[in-house]
Order: sequence, then C-alpha cells, then structure tokens
Amino acid sequence: MTAETDAGHAVADAHRREWAFVLAATARVARDLDLAEECVQEAYAAALSAWERDGIPGNPAAWLTTAAKRRAMDAIRRERTFRSKLPLLVEPEEAVDELALGELGEQKEEQVVGPEGVVPDERLRLIFTCCHPALAQEAQLALTLRLVCGLPTADVARALLVSEQTMAARISRAKKKISAARIPYRVPRPAELPDRLTAVLGVIHLLFTAGHTAPSGPALMRTDLADRALHLARTLHDLMPDEPEVRGLLALLLVTDARRATRTAADGRLLRLEEQDRFLWDRATLAEAHELIVAGLRGGRAGRYLLQAAIASLYAEAPTYEETDWPQIVALYDRLLSQWPSPVVALNRTVPVSMAHGPAVALAQVEALEQDGRLSRYQYLPAIKADLLQRLGRTDEAAAAYRQALELTGNEAERAFLTARLTRHQTSPM
Repeated sequence: MTAETDAGHAVADAHRREWAFVLAATARVARDLDLAEECVQEAYAAALSAWERDGIPGNPAAWLTTAAKRRAMDAIRRERTFRSKLPLLVEPEEAVDELALGELGEQKEEQVVGPEGVVPDERLRLIFTCCHPALAQEAQLALTLRLVCGLPTADVARALLVSEQTMAARISRAKKKISAARIPYRVPRPAELPDRLTAVLGVIHLLFTAGHTAPSGPALMRTDLADRALHLARTLHDLMPDEPEVRGLLALLLVTDARRATRTAADGRLLRLEEQDRFLWDRATLAEAHELIVAGLRGGRAGRYLLQAAIASLYAEAPTYEETDWPQIVALYDRLLSQWPSPVVALNRTVPVSMAHGPAVALAQVEALEQDGRLSRYQYLPAIKADLLQRLGRTDEAAAAYRQALELTGNEAERAFLTARLTRHQTSPM
C-alpha cells in the first residue's frame, strides 16, 4: 500500500476508536462543545496529510489530542484578544482558565472521584456534561451518541427512531443550549448525580446497542463501541457500586456480550439465538452477570435494567432454545412493561409470547404496535411480523413484511440475513 493509503486507513481507524476520547479531552480545554468538535475535525483533517508526509505516529490518539487541544487554545486566545479590543461592545466574561492555556505537558487531569477512590475517564465526564438536566432527555441521548460514540447523525437517528433531519436539528439545539446556558464541563457533584443518572445509564445502554448491532455498515457488530460501553459501565459501577440500576446495566451488558463470539458464522452470516453454539458462550462473563443480578434482586425493587438483565440471563441459562422458560420470561416482561411502558419492550415481549402462547397471539400484539405508529422506523417490527406470518403459513404476507424490514435496515449483515429469509420463502413450495 502507498503512504497515502496507509495514512488514510490509520486516520479512519483512529476516528472509529479514538474520536470520543479526543473530543472529551479537547472539550475540557475548549469548554465549548461546538468549538471542541470543530477543533477535533480539523485535527483529523491535518492528520491525513501529516501522517502521509511524516509517517503514522506511535500513539495516534495522543497526536490527535495534542493537535486538537492546540487548536482550541489558539481559538480561545483569539477570542480573548478580540474581546479585549472591544470592551464597549461585549459584556465581560469570566477569565479564561489559565490552566487550560498552559503547557500541554503540565496540565493537571480532572478526575471522577467515587467512594472507592479516583476513577479518571474523559468519556464519562463528557457523558455527564451532555446529560445535564437543563436538556430534554431526548436531546441528552442524541447529543451524547453523536459526540461520545462518534456515530453519524443518520445512525443516531436510526437508534432513536426519528428522521435524520429531526435528529440533526435536535443535536444542534442541544449544543446551542449548552453554550448559551454555560453548562460547565465537569462531573456533577454527588448531590447532582441522581438527576443525571437515568440519562447516563440510557446513553451507555444505547452505546452498547449500537456496538452490539451496528446501525449501518458491513459488519454485524462494532466491537469498539461495545467494548467502550462495557468500560463505561464498569467505571460507573466503580463510582456508584451500591446503585441497583448501575449494577443492573452492567449485568445486562455482560450477559448480552457473553454471546459475542457466536453471533455470526465463519463466513459472517448472522446466526439467530436458536442457531448459536451455547458451549462457546463466555461462561465466566455469564457468572459475573449472574452475581450482579442476584445481588440486585436481593437489594429490593428491580428497575428496568435489572429486569432486562434477568430476562437475558434466563435465555442464557436454558440448555437449548426450545427449553427456555418462556412463561417466566413473559412474566418478567410484564413487570418490565409496568415500569417502562416502551413500545420496543412490548415488541420484544411478543417473541416469548409466540413461544408460550403461539404465533397467532403474538401477531395480534405486533399488529397493534404497528397501528400505534411509534415503531414505524424500527426494522425489527416488520422482521418479527414476517417470522410470525411465516410460522402461520401466510407466505405472501411474510414476504411483504421482509421487504419492509429490508427497506429500514442499514446493517449489511442483517440485510443479508433478511434477503436470505425472503429468498428462501419465495422459492419454497406452497
């Protein structure tokens, strides 16, 4: 490969793996998310030519962080100079933090302090910043997925079931509100944590979901995002070890991730849960999740993440797919729906309902959700509907539902799976 190709691949890899870290570190200096994002984008653009000319650095993240921070500090200095020359036209502002303008090597890192000690994490700091209660929860989730995950706006829109145009406007408004309200870039004080915890948990869960099944792209998973979410969940658990829903979220991510190695065949083909080799599931991870779930259930009333973890654990504990305790899973979904009346949860519930009470009962529930309209952009609704219709022998209707699911699906591995199902059913004898 040429130096240009090598540099391009290195920049793309650094964008996928390090974007969130570089942005978080830059935001701490810039104290403004728009400025930080602009500086990071410029740093990545500069890296393309610099790495082609000088070679790829040993630590791309450090190179990018240094370049982005320097741009941020230059911008702050220019702004400070501009304001000093126009004292009558601008209201005075707080002095720029001189620590942020000091030598890069002499900067003192801020730290997240928990009851067990010091837990430094730039990404977690950025999540807490974006999850400020002054923002609507939808804006908190959107902004954090865009900045912390580095997901394209289109993928964020897919994750939150809205149009790309709506999502772009939502993210823009959120950043402007952070700037206008001068929301500080820091981890909240202990007394402020409860107001932000629900949103922070939601962000980490959505980040893991985007890694577990990528909204778009050729691979089923984005392991970098799944690993990042797991790291954040562990860090948050270190910070708040006695919080039941923090424990529940970590358990949910662990029990789900334990199946990572079996979700695709050697050729990249997606494998459904009933097709996966259960002997290859990570038993140590499942045991860790089980301990967290048991501890959480002993602690009192189970929240949404603990209940989801318990459901996922029941799937994992069954010797075979057919031997899964379907009635118990339906009962847990009923408890979950009473706490979190989400249409996605209601749709997921239809799968065990179809096994416990038959596909016709489940199909009626899916069609009710379809009429509701809130899942009109959610590809799994027509996919589940297609499977139920096929099980009922309604092949033509199943084919139409598979086509609808294909139109909504951006992940190539899922598209290949749906295409294979559609082709198989279209060519099957009547």
